[in-house]
Amino acid sequence: MGLASAGMMALLLAVPAAALPKDFKAQADAIVAASAAADGPGIQVAVSEHARIVYTAERGMADIAARRPITVATEFRIGSITKQFASAVLLQMVAEGKVALDDPLAKFLPTFLGGKGITVRQLLNHTSGIQSYTDIPGWMVVANTARPYSTEQLIAVFKDLPPVKKPGEAWSYNNSGYVLVGAIIEAVAKRPWHEEVARRLAGPNRLASIRYGKDPAVGPAMATGYAGADAKAPVGQAIDMSVPAAAGALVGTASDLTRWDDALHRGKVLTAPIYAQMIAPTRMPDGSTAPYGFGLIPGKVRGLASVGHSGGIFGFLSDTLYLSGPDISVAVLVNSDEPQSGPGAVSRKLAALAAGKPYPVFTPQPLDKAAVEPFLGTYTLRGEDRVLKVEKDELIWQRTDGRTTLIPVGDGRYTMGKAGLSWIVLSRDAAGKPQVALFDDGENIDGTLARTGPVPVEAAAVDVPAATLARYVGTYTAPTGRVTVAQGTSGLTVQLTGQPALALRPVSTTEFAVEKVEARVRFVEEGGRIVRLEIVQGGQTLPATRD
Repeated sequence: MGLASAGMMALLLAVPAAALPKDFKAQADAIVAASAAADGPGIQVAVSEHARIVYTAERGMADIAARRPITVATEFRIGSITKQFASAVLLQMVAEGKVALDDPLAKFLPTFLGGKGITVRQLLNHTSGIQSYTDIPGWMVVANTARPYSTEQLIAVFKDLPPVKKPGEAWSYNNSGYVLVGAIIEAVAKRPWHEEVARRLAGPNRLASIRYGKDPAVGPAMATGYAGADAKAPVGQAIDMSVPAAAGALVGTASDLTRWDDALHRGKVLTAPIYAQMIAPTRMPDGSTAPYGFGLIPGKVRGLASVGHSGGIFGFLSDTLYLSGPDISVAVLVNSDEPQSGPGAVSRKLAALAAGKPYPVFTPQPLDKAAVEPFLGTYTLRGEDRVLKVEKDELIWQRTDGRTTLIPVGDGRYTMGKAGLSWIVLSRDAAGKPQVALFDDGENIDGTLARTGPVPVEAAAVDVPAATLARYVGTYTAPTGRVTVAQGTSGLTVQLTGQPALALRPVSTTEFAVEKVEARVRFVEEGGRIVRLEIVQGGQTLPATRD
C-alpha cells in the first residue's frame, strides 16, 4: 500500500529536537504521584518526543491482593483506544481498494436492518444512527458481560433494533458501529479483526504488548481492574473481551501506545490523504462539525493542536494525546474505573508540561462559607439544573447524574476534585447577580450559568423503626439485574449488580433518597409483605421484584 510521501517523511523526521523543560521530570513525577495511591489501583504513563520515549512512570498496584506493583511492562485494557486501531486497519483496506468509505454496510452484512442506508464512513465517525448496544437499558449487567460472544452473536444483540436516528442525521458515540467495523474487517480479510490488527499494525511497528484481550499471551503482566481508588477497592465487573470487540478489546502498555502514536502520526501507517480524513472533524448536514474523525478526536491543549482518544471499560480507564506541533505523544493507563485522578486530566497536564505550556498549579484553601453563601442556589445549563450547596463544611456541585466536591483555590475559583482540570468561577454579572462560569478542560469555558433559584429544600429525614427497615432487607430482581438492600451501620444501603453500595436516607417509612445520586427507592407492600421496590431516577421508574 502507498504511504505518506518520502518528502513528507523527510520533513517530519528533520524536525530538530526541542529540549523538555529542565524541571520536567520533577513536575511530571509530582503529577503522577498526585494521581494514584501507592497501595491502591495505580497508573502507568509514557511520554515521547520526536518518536523517542523521554519519560515513563508508574505508581500503585497491578494486583492489590498479591501486592504486585505496576511496572513499565504491566499491561492494561485500553478500552476505546482500540477504535483507532480498528479504524486504521479498515482505512488501509480503503487505500488498497478493498473497501470504500461510502460502501453500504449491506455490502458486507446483507441481513443487517437498514444496512443499505448506512455507510462505512458513518460507522467510523459515529453518525450511523444505530442503537449502541452498551446503551441498551439493562444489557450491561454481569450476566451478559461475563459470557463470550462470536461476532455474529454480538451483532445479534442490536441488529434488529430500530435506529435511534436516520443515518448521517446526527452524531452520537456508538460502540455498535465499531463492532460492525470489526465485522467488515473480518468479511474482507476472512480472519478475526484482531488478527488483522496484529498482522498490519502491531507486528510491523513492534508493538509487542498491543494485542487482543483474549490472546493466550495475556497473563502474568496483566493488571487487575478495580472499581475504586484505594487499597480496599473491589475488583471491577467481569467482562469477557469478546463483548467490547473492535470497539474496545485490546490491551497494551503506555510505552507501546506512544510508539503507536509515533507510527500513526508520522506517516508510517496510512496514506497522507486518508490520514487527513481520519483526524478531521465530522461535518454534519447543517454545516456544523462534530469533534470526531475516524476513531480519533481532534482538539487543542493549551492552544496547541492535538488528536487523541480516551477509553473506559470495567476496571480500567485510558487516554492518549498527540500534539503535532511539538511532536509529543502521551499515554496514560489506570487500572480503576473510579480512579483518584482521571487519565484525561493527567495526559493533558503531561502534554502541556512537555510542550512548555503547563497548566497552573493550584493550592487548596479553606472554604470561606461567608464568601460562597450569596452564590448558593440552583443554576441551569442547557436545560439541566445544577445545585451549588454546602454540606458538612464542603462545597458541593450537584448534577442529576452525580455530585462533585469543589476545592477552593482562590480568586473565586473552585476545582472539581484535587487533581482534575475542571473548575467553576463564582462572579457577578453586569447587574450584580450571581453567576457560575464552568470550565470543563482547564482552559475553555463550557458555559456561564445564571442562578435560577434557591437550593432545593430536601425532605427531612424521618425515623423508621428498625423492624420496618428489616422488612426491606433482601434481594430483588430488576430487568437490569440484581438489586440488594442491606442493613448498614447507619441505615439501609442499596446496590445494583456491578455498582457500589449507596446509603439510603428515609423521607417516609416507605420511600428513601439515594445518597450521592438524584434517585429515590420506594418499597411496595401487598398482602402484608414487601413484594417489590421501585427505583425512580430521571423521570423513569425501574421496578424490581423481591426474590
